[in-house]
Amino acid sequence: MPALSPEAPTPARNTAPRGFGRFQLTRLLGKSERTMAWLVHDPKKGRPLMIVMPRVQPVDAQALDDWQLATRQVSRLDHPHLAPVLESGVQDGWPWVAHEIGACQTLVERTPATGMPGSEVAALGLQLLQGLAFAHEAGLAHHDLQSYLVLMEDGAPLRLAGLSVASAMAHREGAATSSTAEAAARRTQRAAAELDVLAVGVLMHGLLVGQPALEDADVGHVVRRVPPLGRELVRLPWDLAQPLAEPLRAIVNRATDRQERQRYRNARTLLRALEGWLQSDADAGGGLLALLNDRLHSAGVLPSLPGAASRAARLAMMELERTSELADVVLEDPALSFELLRLVNSAHVRGSQVSGAGPVLTVRRAIAMLGLNGVRRAALALRDWPGPLNPPAATELQHLIDRCKRAGRLALILRPAGYDGEVIYLVTLMQNLGLLVVHYHFPEEAQQIHRLMQPAPPTRDGESEEPGMSEESAAFAVLGVDIETIGATVARHWGLDDAVLHMIRHQPLSTPVRSVESDDDVLRTVASCANESVRAAALTGPRASHALQQVVQRYGRVLNLHLRDLQAALQGQSPDAAVHTQPAALYMEPRSAQPGAEHEGPHGRHAGAAR
Repeated sequence: MPALSPEAPTPARNTAPRGFGRFQLTRLLGKSERTMAWLVHDPKKGRPLMIVMPRVQPVDAQALDDWQLATRQVSRLDHPHLAPVLESGVQDGWPWVAHEIGACQTLVERTPATGMPGSEVAALGLQLLQGLAFAHEAGLAHHDLQSYLVLMEDGAPLRLAGLSVASAMAHREGAATSSTAEAAARRTQRAAAELDVLAVGVLMHGLLVGQPALEDADVGHVVRRVPPLGRELVRLPWDLAQPLAEPLRAIVNRATDRQERQRYRNARTLLRALEGWLQSDADAGGGLLALLNDRLHSAGVLPSLPGAASRAARLAMMELERTSELADVVLEDPALSFELLRLVNSAHVRGSQVSGAGPVLTVRRAIAMLGLNGVRRAALALRDWPGPLNPPAATELQHLIDRCKRAGRLALILRPAGYDGEVIYLVTLMQNLGLLVVHYHFPEEAQQIHRLMQPAPPTRDGESEEPGMSEESAAFAVLGVDIETIGATVARHWGLDDAVLHMIRHQPLSTPVRSVESDDDVLRTVASCANESVRAAALTGPRASHALQQVVQRYGRVLNLHLRDLQAALQGQSPDAAVHTQPAALYMEPRSAQPGAEHEGPHGRHAGAAR
């Protein structure tokens, strides 16, 4: 039919309506290299419909049969974000599907030239991905996600039309390289699903900018212009008309990243990132806590290390004089240490026992407040190692816990005289609270973050490797929120105040550490230095020496730290050293032996061991 051929011009406004079978073509809604969509009038039903068809006819009878099979599969899908197929057929060799359009507008008609607000774009992307994920898991891909195929109506969910309509062209492209039909079909579907996710990123990019990516309105064409098929770069500019949150920028940029290995592997991963950002953005972290809430209740913050909880439970049945020994055992198990801090800092306990006092940051004081029976109950209530983790994830978490404990022991050596050992040790551990929570509760996402932080391998022509993302950017791209915010959200849920939340945030790597103005800053700085040092020491060869020199450059002035001192401290740590067996001169003993007594040492309230 000439009017439907790819070369046909858009019909003039004053010409009489043209027919396509029983339908009257009213208006061309959009077209790409692969599909076209028309607004049509259906005399049979007496209402307007949307007709979507491929731009290329099926290559042969088998391709047409495959297309019709896919269409029948699509018609059986029932999802609020997928437009139902009302009818399908073939007219003059052109296959087509019909969708209800009603009062809907296409996304093209809804997009302002100045771009959409980030939250609105993320919400639209979320709905698109929910529909796509459902289709992908049913074995179907879209093959040509275009803005004119996204139907929108006020007060109604977004609906994606034209699912699998372009599969006729996908069959044509894949036919020459197919070896076995079944294996080829799986590969084609998997590749098409990944391209669908890339197309969502391209579409979101255009919605934020207000102009199509690469000035090309055909999303599918843009997808084929970026690696690995092309060499173009799709990345959000900094001078957007609408303000854009950094987490959302990282998410959208990752969706269209030039390195294929850095992109989202499937619709669910991009969906989770957008959900995380939308929820945390909507309620200043409350949404994030809602994501964690069920898992925190069912699996705890962390699982108890093997044997640690049972040993603490046995010691808790001994005499009160063994409190110091019990505290050392507790501190060896971050799960039990965090659980005691959570219990004593809850509003109920703190309000009933130490009204007006600040947060508790020592295990000794927690033991005094809870009593030995309370410690025993807390120890026995912890999940046994490794909780719900599989063996590889448990191994990763064990390595991370060992690294955090090593940083805590290093902080004991680096801290200035007069600061309590337990406080600095626990602050150092809690600077890793978000990372520990992610590794325990979101192990797959933790692996994604780790992968995004790795540099790209050198190219064949010997070009230098591209650096990976920073931890913050990688977390934004995977979770929609940075890891430290996760830790701060959990800590706030425990009842810790803003001063503590300040201390458990790392010193930003992008900002020089020039001075410390308070005891809180001293504790934060020492903990940050210890954590950065242990990370640097874990590198290999010259990279470790260079990283340690950078740590000394950042902290040497404020902590009076030299490279040889830091290297000696790292080499001289005893893995079995207990917090309370450090030289007495390195921490300030409490003036009052009364349980729960506050002590204002020369370095402020955090210097006192009773804190």
